[in-house]
This record gives sequence, C-alpha cells and structure tokens, in this order.
Amino acid sequence: MNSVSKNVVKETRFNGMYAYELNCDPYQAVILPKFGANLIAFRNVEKDYDFIREPSIHEMEDFQQKPFLYGIPVLFPPNRLEDGTFTFSGKVYHFPINEKSKNNHLHGFFHSAVWEVFKHGSTDRECFIELVQSVDEQSEVFRYFPHRFNVHLRYTLSKEGLNQQVKIINNGSESMPLMIGFHTAIKAPFSKNSTAEDYTLQLTIKDRVELNERSLPTGNLLPLNEEEKKIATEGFSPYYQPLDHHYVPQAQKDGKNRMVLTDQREKISLIYETSSEFRFWMLFNQDAKSGFFCPEPQTNMVNAPNIALPFEQTGMIELTGGSEWSAQSRLYTKPL
Repeated sequence: MNSVSKNVVKETRFNGMYAYELNCDPYQAVILPKFGANLIAFRNVEKDYDFIREPSIHEMEDFQQKPFLYGIPVLFPPNRLEDGTFTFSGKVYHFPINEKSKNNHLHGFFHSAVWEVFKHGSTDRECFIELVQSVDEQSEVFRYFPHRFNVHLRYTLSKEGLNQQVKIINNGSESMPLMIGFHTAIKAPFSKNSTAEDYTLQLTIKDRVELNERSLPTGNLLPLNEEEKKIATEGFSPYYQPLDHHYVPQAQKDGKNRMVLTDQREKISLIYETSSEFRFWMLFNQDAKSGFFCPEPQTNMVNAPNIALPFEQTGMIELTGGSEWSAQSRLYTKPL
C-alpha cells in the first residue's frame, strides 16, 4: 500500500496543470490555483480511495470546458440567473448569457479563474492552503458585479479529513449581494473494489423546489417522492434516475447539513458536512451512468434575487460595506 509519511504542502503538476498537493497521512488533496482554485482530488492513499471525480489526462480538455463537473469548483453566484439580470438594493446587474438554450447566466465567474495562493503551511497535526480572489475596478468581474471584495478559500487537511472555509470580505462602502455554492463532484464508487450498486446516499432534504422548463424555481415547494424520502432517511441509490433537483434541507439539531455516501462492501461512509449558512442543496448526477454525482451546497435558492419571496425564504444575503461572512464544510470518512 502507498502511504503519506508527513504533513507537507508542495507545488506539483496535475495532468500538466500547475497545482499544489497537500499530504497528511492517510489523506492527500490537490488544488489548482490557476484554474478556479478547484480542489481536484481528495484521496485516502493507504486505502486507494478517490473520493472526488478527477479528470484523467484524456479528460483535461473536457474539464477545461466543463469545470463544474470535476473536483470542487466555486460557484459565485451558484446555478442560474434568469436572463442574466437582477436588481438588488436598487442596483441593476447584467451578467453574460452563457446558457443560451435557456437564456440564463450559469455558475458565475470564479470556477475557471486564476486565484492567488495567499499562504500555505503545515504543523505536526495538519497542512493547509489559502487562496484568494480579489475583485476591484481593474477586474473583469467588476464590469458585471461592481463591488470591491475578496473571496478567501482555505483548505485544511488532517487525520480528521478535509475542511473547507470560505470567507467573503466586502471592501467597499455599499452593500453587495452574496450568493455562493460549490458544485462538489463525488465519485461513486470511490473504491476500486466496489460497484455503483454497493452505494447508498443519504441527504438532509425536506422539500423539493419546483423548477420550470428553464430550470428556474416556480416559487412552489413539492413534497418528496418515495425515492427522495428514502434518500432523506435510510438511504437510496444516487443513480436511481437522472437528477438535476433542487432541495430545501431538513433542519438538523446541530445546525449542519449532511450527505452520507455509504459503501456497503467496504463498510465505510463518506460524509460531507456543511454549516447552516448553506441553506439549499442541488443534487445532480448528469445521466445517472457516469460514476459521479454532485451534492451542491448553496447559500441561496436558484435565481433567488428574481423570486418574489422574502430573503428569509430565498437565502439572499446582504453583505454590508466593510463586513465579512464565512461558512465551512468538511469531508471525512467513518467506518460502519
């Protein structure tokens, strides 16, 4: 078996792309600073588990064209905006239409952007890397989102798994709308000893958000069907049908939302835990045949600023000038 002997952060290459590698026995993670700060790999090296969908060398072109289908890409804002426009606090925003078939803006600006490595390091217990995206008048993003702000993304790897912290700092004097999510692509099976049939998915969901033909919310909430009820309780296959569904989470006593993916053959669960700031889930599995699915935590409902509902229901966040906001998530394993 391979093993990681010490906690170390180092520069490396991932399929020819500039990368940083974090090692903390038994785990390893790889981040791509110059392509979206995408955490493109999270592995248990000793067990030979690959928890995240990684592009092979032959899939790098596909990855660069569709970066939200691999790794953990940053969505700012997440998912779709109707006609690429919205009004917030009296200001009108116009985003480019990049989903032309539905005339929507999709997935924001940062999933393929160059990020700065702010700092990195290690201790006897963990290793970490922090990346930053800075927006001001000189930034391309400022044309569409005229606010001065920083996004800090910190990944910490330890024996307890992979921790992610995202922090957004409003450097301006006026309020800005805050909408963020992560298109986390989970590989299942993550063990080479297992098949898709060995896996069950549990997700903290309560209601489905009804979507129209443009994949935008209608404003209605739907009860869970029988398969979704199983996902919300004892677990069910993440591939029971093609999925591109939007959910309101079920409130948890500790305030955290969870995905639990259990490998019945290996007798182990992969747990994706997110803090309560992420108030919605998307669940996407492409065609239910591609060996991955995406439990996507989002702060807001899809198309939130265009929905005639109060912020308390849509998850819209007003980040006032000079203030900051943060949220956390964690990926770790637990034996059955």
